Amino acid sequence: MNHFDRLLQLLALESAAEEARIVERSKRMSPAQAEQAGDALVDMVADDEDLGLGGRTIVTFVKRNRTLGLPWTRLGTGSPVVITATDPAEAGHVRGVVCERRESTIRVALPERDELPEADVFRLDASRDEVTNERQRSALKRARDGSGERLPKLRRVLLGEHAPEFGAERPLVAEPLDHLNESQQAAIRWAMSAHDVALIHGPPGTGKTTTVVELIRQAVRRGDKVLACAPSNLAVDNLLERLVAKREKAVRLGHPARVMAELREHTLDLLVDNHNDVKLARKLVREARQMFRKAGRYTRARPEPGARREMREEAKQLLADARRMENLAVKDILDRADVLCVTTTGIDDELLADRQFDLVVIDEACQSIEPGCWIPLLRARRIVLAGDHCQLPPTIVSGEAAAGGLSVSLFERLVAQFGNLIARRLDIQYRMHEAIAGFSSAEFYDNALVAHPSVAAHRLVDIPHIAPSTFAESPLEFIDTAGAGYDEELEPDGESRRNSGEADVVAKMVEALTSTGLAANDIAVITPYAAQARLLRERIAVPGVEIDSVDGFQGREKEAVIISLVRSNATGEIGFLADVRRMNVALTRARRKLIVIGDSATLANHPFYGRFLEYVEQHGLYRTVWELDV
Repeated sequence: MNHFDRLLQLLALESAAEEARIVERSKRMSPAQAEQAGDALVDMVADDEDLGLGGRTIVTFVKRNRTLGLPWTRLGTGSPVVITATDPAEAGHVRGVVCERRESTIRVALPERDELPEADVFRLDASRDEVTNERQRSALKRARDGSGERLPKLRRVLLGEHAPEFGAERPLVAEPLDHLNESQQAAIRWAMSAHDVALIHGPPGTGKTTTVVELIRQAVRRGDKVLACAPSNLAVDNLLERLVAKREKAVRLGHPARVMAELREHTLDLLVDNHNDVKLARKLVREARQMFRKAGRYTRARPEPGARREMREEAKQLLADARRMENLAVKDILDRADVLCVTTTGIDDELLADRQFDLVVIDEACQSIEPGCWIPLLRARRIVLAGDHCQLPPTIVSGEAAAGGLSVSLFERLVAQFGNLIARRLDIQYRMHEAIAGFSSAEFYDNALVAHPSVAAHRLVDIPHIAPSTFAESPLEFIDTAGAGYDEELEPDGESRRNSGEADVVAKMVEALTSTGLAANDIAVITPYAAQARLLRERIAVPGVEIDSVDGFQGREKEAVIISLVRSNATGEIGFLADVRRMNVALTRARRKLIVIGDSATLANHPFYGRFLEYVEQHGLYRTVWELDV
């Protein structure tokens, strides 16, 4: 079986597993449990309905009890949802995309021409994106079967059949580059010299996206048309925001509801709406609709033979003219842009037709499954992937698909095949105190990760309003719960694990951090287990403190981070804590203060955690729970 047929098979397994999980959850969970898990919002009513976002209908939902705010939920801007009537007698459902979420309201954009079902009370559920799956399948088939001038060569390189080639490095286009360090500039020069594909390896805090944005700008200065992608809408918006700030001519493709509100004026939909030709086209559409209504209206006077048919034909011609004008407006906007920004799976073939790009850049490439990357790669003359394969891989639901290799990103596979021949690593990080970064640097980055002088020694106590204390001076500590009887447990009616005793310690540490004067919104609590995150949200009622899973916090940072490891048992079982890349993410989110809470007796059986315990002991950063007043 060739590579693409194998990926198609794995993709089918993943799709089936996603569908089965949704069905199983809907059977197993009550509405209240689904809401508690963050996958649904129940007992919702439509509070308002208006037009926006390129002519789509926007519905605002609130709790039926309007005194209640929205609970914590995974449904955020860009999430696909299914809206169903709560009363089974009021059948009907419609799909939509969340375009805004506030404390007590959530706004959903419906597809064009779709309407909300006739009902009083609704339920909103997280939904699968079938369009994404179909685009990935189509891209794999075209990558497998496609010919042409460029695709066969790229395919051979990306399958490891031909080594990537590089030309002579050229100086960067002259302009102030003081915001880039030497390793960043070297990575850009080297990536620009690639004939086929290059990888930029960006460990935590090394300014990977800053480097990617400057790479795009250098390519534009040389006359290239660039397609800038990432797996998530947030990552694409991050690229767009920085490009716009640099005054680059960038256009955002995709559903406007999935774009940050402050960037929507740069979306294709809104740019098209404001185009002079489209304003005229909309006028033609209104005239055509009036003609259709007039042609179908009964009148006392008998019309001339053929008059109704002529009126309908004229209306059809007006609609055809309007469509032509809209298409020309879209082409004009896309032609004038130097950079198109879109998610890897958000590329619409009908919109882009046979448009090709001199450079395709995929940021956060390690968070995408390989089929998703092939959608933009089919349009590339040259490719640059940026990411960190030492952090979390793509999330895969199907164990069989993961075992078959679907969890291995294209970036990771190319690193394994070509190593230093294809990848360049950034080596200066601008986030963490050197004691926080030291362990991950040794474990994952050959001790090559160096803290920039601006962050190497920064601590909480260096923030002007923080009161001096030993606690605020130390950048990293491990709090050992061994022997305290804080045993883990399965969440009632669930499969995820939690640890009540450890949650008490976390609450104490949050209190200790806020008592130093640190603002609550500078604090994050992260844990590998969803059940522990839910428990912590119940225990810690401090507005502003962010509580999430490790997976949900990748790419983020806070001044202070508390990690709750949860696992504590007599057999030394650590479950998916054994995925050390997940811990690499967790350990590298804090800027000035990192607190790790766990049971050393359970953790020490694994070599990675054994080395971490040695690291904190060597640096005098080890405490036991007995030293705390909990």
